Amino acid sequence: MHEPAARTQRKRYAGALPTAYLDNAASTQPLPEVIEAVARALREHFANPSSLHAPGTAAARALDTAREQVASLVHAQPEEVIFTGGGTEANALGLVGAARAARSRHLVVSAIEHAAVLDSARRLAEEGWQVDEVTPGPDGRVTAETVLAAVRPETAVVAVMLVNNEIGTVQPVADIARGLRALGRKLHFHVDAVQAAGLWPVDVRTAGADSLAISAHKLHGPKGAGALWLRARKRLVPLHGGGGQERGLRSGTENLPACIGFGVAAAAAGQDGSAARRVAGLRDRLEALVFAKLASARRAVPADTPRAPHIASILLPDVPAEPVLHALEAHGVYASEGAACGARAHEQSRVLGALGIPPTTGALRFSLSRLTTAEEIEHSAVALAESVAAIERMAKPGR
Repeated sequence: MHEPAARTQRKRYAGALPTAYLDNAASTQPLPEVIEAVARALREHFANPSSLHAPGTAAARALDTAREQVASLVHAQPEEVIFTGGGTEANALGLVGAARAARSRHLVVSAIEHAAVLDSARRLAEEGWQVDEVTPGPDGRVTAETVLAAVRPETAVVAVMLVNNEIGTVQPVADIARGLRALGRKLHFHVDAVQAAGLWPVDVRTAGADSLAISAHKLHGPKGAGALWLRARKRLVPLHGGGGQERGLRSGTENLPACIGFGVAAAAAGQDGSAARRVAGLRDRLEALVFAKLASARRAVPADTPRAPHIASILLPDVPAEPVLHALEAHGVYASEGAACGARAHEQSRVLGALGIPPTTGALRFSLSRLTTAEEIEHSAVALAESVAAIERMAKPGR
């Protein structure tokens, strides 16, 4: 969205709830119990968790509870969870921290990683590390074979995400982990699970990762809280120094209200066992309606590709995405072109480019959540069809 248009849309929005919010891959709406937990923490747990007096001890206990809740979501032990300021920091700590702890200087990453991983890898490259990017197939997935083929004797770190944040494809991280272990060398395998946790199973016992990142605001928690799971006896170099909080790996007073909200959101996600199936049904309904109304529309990846349940990436050949998004917003529908962190770049995303999708193709990402309703899906499909039809009419010669 161009900046003047963005200001206009923000003014129009003015805090009112949209008719259909389908940009949950960018950020989800906090649950009511999360909002209450954060507010209560601000009122009651204002003391520093590192302080030894009674209010500090109470704050530390609340932090311990949040850590236990987050750990439970990914089937980890609480002492293995390091709180960070978000998913980006968790990914940077897992990747950069492991790279700087290694003796060799070679990294392997997939070409469709989130910018938190790719940009961290590229900054390491500026410092002298060698980085190889593994290109996915046309189905938007890397294979264990292609990742392993990029590994060298001097490789220190491999990073592959679990769920792609733009097209929703599930990467074969467990297969990759097994292949890396079979090499019999000390490699660090980092997994970005930010887009997975909450609607796709994340189990550190079976994923095979050495570190794994998640984020609160992707699963109906507050912004400003993330977590890195780190396998026991794995070493990282901290990104910065300070007071030695979080096992000395993330210094700085913990954002206790956000961590508490994270814990409440994680517990709620863990208790909703039918969410993935319910959300997948809504996503499939949205795609069916859109394809019935727009003959030229198609999926970014084949229908049988393993995908997370909440992301529908829809391509519109020769119809630019930005005017469609503005038209959708006029209908009260909020979606995106792809990753929110790259929305202002006004250029094709690296993910779509890696898939060989022509830059002239409009790409829309509709991302659902546990709060998405059938009414939102029905309204969004109609709004999309009307928006595309209006744009196509305006584009006809003589207009």
